[in-house]
Amino acid sequence: MCGIVGYLGTREAYPVLIKGLRRLEYRGYDSAGVAMINSDGSLNVYKTKGKVDNLTEFCADKDVSGNIGIAHTRWATHGEPSSRNAHPHYSESHNLAIIHNGIIENYADIKAKLIDKGVTFQSDTDTEVLVQLVEYVMNQKQLDLVQAVQVALFQVIGAYAIAIIDKRDPNQIVAARKQSPLVVGIGDGEFFLGSDASPIIEYTDKVVYLEDGNIAVIRQGEELRVISILGEEQNLAVKTVDIDLGQIEKGGYPHFMLKEIFEQPECLMNCMRGRVNVEADHVTLSALIDYRRELLNAKRVVIVACGTSWHAGLIGKQIVESLCRIPVEVEYASEFRYRNPVVGKGDIVIAISQSGETADTLAAVQLAKERGAFIYGVCNAIGSSIPRATDTGTYIHVGPEIGVASTKAFTGQVTVLTMIALAMGEAKGTIKREEYLSIVKGLSEIPAKIQEVLKTNEKVADLARTFTYAHNFLYLGRGYSYPVALEGALKLKEISYIHAEGYPAAEMKHGPIALIDSDMPVVVIATHNAMYEKVLSNIQEIKARQGRVIALVTKGDTTISKIADEVIELPEVMECLEPLVATIPLQLLAYHVAVCKGKNVDQPRNLAKSVTVE
Repeated sequence: MCGIVGYLGTREAYPVLIKGLRRLEYRGYDSAGVAMINSDGSLNVYKTKGKVDNLTEFCADKDVSGNIGIAHTRWATHGEPSSRNAHPHYSESHNLAIIHNGIIENYADIKAKLIDKGVTFQSDTDTEVLVQLVEYVMNQKQLDLVQAVQVALFQVIGAYAIAIIDKRDPNQIVAARKQSPLVVGIGDGEFFLGSDASPIIEYTDKVVYLEDGNIAVIRQGEELRVISILGEEQNLAVKTVDIDLGQIEKGGYPHFMLKEIFEQPECLMNCMRGRVNVEADHVTLSALIDYRRELLNAKRVVIVACGTSWHAGLIGKQIVESLCRIPVEVEYASEFRYRNPVVGKGDIVIAISQSGETADTLAAVQLAKERGAFIYGVCNAIGSSIPRATDTGTYIHVGPEIGVASTKAFTGQVTVLTMIALAMGEAKGTIKREEYLSIVKGLSEIPAKIQEVLKTNEKVADLARTFTYAHNFLYLGRGYSYPVALEGALKLKEISYIHAEGYPAAEMKHGPIALIDSDMPVVVIATHNAMYEKVLSNIQEIKARQGRVIALVTKGDTTISKIADEVIELPEVMECLEPLVATIPLQLLAYHVAVCKGKNVDQPRNLAKSVTVE
């Protein structure tokens, strides 16, 4: 959940660290801190509760000199958000400083043993336990920092990405990872560290993604070394990162979320590029070419995901079952990993994660792989943990998503799942050629359709001002639109803090209808498809109880438009593609309601972008 930045080189570290923290602030914003070793050998740690801006104010009159440093932006796990619990953490002697992303599960046992040995702690965090353990091991066994980190990590149970500096050796950073992402950037006589590549790409496009259980030894004037926790030298796999710096800047928009909503037409074109041919009559996925037998002979598909990705999986279930005639189950990864699921050889497990680092989804992948299932990843972040753990997969290629509330990643995931269903259905012969061609052509037209929907932005902004008063919202949909209702409700909850629930429209009379009154806005996805008449009846039931209806209808609708209190028109698309256009005004509605309420849209309370801890 937290953001890690590090620098070692010839330039001043502090500006690099602060800029990196700003780019990683979407990963956590409870507190922030920096640690630098200056020219006289002092190790200075500055940290404060709040955001990076609070840290820069705090550091305004401090000595921030030095060519080596580490920095951190926190999403609290152990210990409340406070300056005391912010990272970096000193060791007891103040010789060492550490930053950490993850959870040390056995920290309490280690802490108790260290206290018995006379070690004094200054925070409530599991992270301080680790730096105190490293120092204790160094002193007791007369080891250097790298050796002490190896010994200490052998005693640790949990997930971590760490970086440690020692003021007695101002030319070295030691970093390590297990189940939490960590990237080393290699520049010209300088090195960078990041939880992902965003704080690095301004300086270098050459990176090394640390593998689980590996330790990076970064020394000024030397080549990067990567060793295992056992000390075995590892081969360096240097990758080239292809991210445009402009993708992680706001580009004139007031918030990243609005920018990312408006990027979706271009993002989905990028997602389909090279996969949907220019004639819009064929879908080609390299995964299906390389693993045709495994994919086409599967008995069942199990989709594992969390949050917004789980909603995308619900849509994927419907289209894969419809086009491929194979049973699909959609599981919360956090539940799947802790049961004894029936999964194994002959099953395809599709793991969906924007970041590719979601801890529960990664654990679900590992469990399913151990039992013989074929693992297919659908991720956005290239080189992340889940793609490296899967047998094959498809990147969604929508570019970095900075806003915590996922928007373009959701539509990218749905687009990829649709392409998977089309490619498999054609190869299996379970879809008629005419239907296949119609869906492929319709999919290729989706970017233009979304561009049309984005023109409703001002209308949605006006609606938001009307409904900002609400304390509760209900979202209803049927068929392919039911997961869209769930996603619309989640977006509103995430960033406006208004309670909202998504339901299948037909289930309304099985409980939720009791909530309907004149103060309850109800968003209904009521496009003109096979369920239209049924949804119309649901709307009439709401209006009979004085509910206020905001309806998403197909352009030209003349029936529901007369009944609903507010209407947003959508272009006509095939029913299986409706989620890609219907979700857009719901993203805009959540955004504008949150703005009207004065909420921090990009960084909602208690949330972080990449959930890398349980």
